[in-house]
Amino acid sequence: MGAGKTTIGRQIARFLGFDFFDSDREIEQRTGVAIPLIFELEGEEGFRRREKDIISELSKKSNIVLATGGGAVLNKENRQALKNSGTVVYLCAGIDDLLERTAKDKNRPLLQTADPRKKLQAILTEREPIYRKLADIILETNKMTVHAAVKELEGLISRKL
Repeated sequence: MGAGKTTIGRQIARFLGFDFFDSDREIEQRTGVAIPLIFELEGEEGFRRREKDIISELSKKSNIVLATGGGAVLNKENRQALKNSGTVVYLCAGIDDLLERTAKDKNRPLLQTADPRKKLQAILTEREPIYRKLADIILETNKMTVHAAVKELEGLISRKL
């Protein structure tokens, strides 16, 4: 959450001449409701089912950049679909940077808690090893501007192609 997946992903898609998809936005467009309402009505389990279906569908497309929610990797089928469909990029940042980037965003249901720092730390403790194992490219975004991160990632992707 807050690492820049959508912002950077959209620009990388433009650089590659690919279509861009964000799995969370796809879910919102298809359901007609925001992610927090899905969490409220269906719980995280209901949201994760929807997420798995979207990732399964989108990962079959060619020439796309797909930004997924950070929790998508918790599902083994999602990990397999992502790994089999192309290059997986992990944009990572430190807790302080992530908190700063997400502080005012009410569209982050998992962070709507009394102690967002503690929740974010727990999330990263669980997910970080999965992200690192799954990723073909790891980019530390920390204090990077979006422009600098995009330029760095363009170079890393170009070397992979």
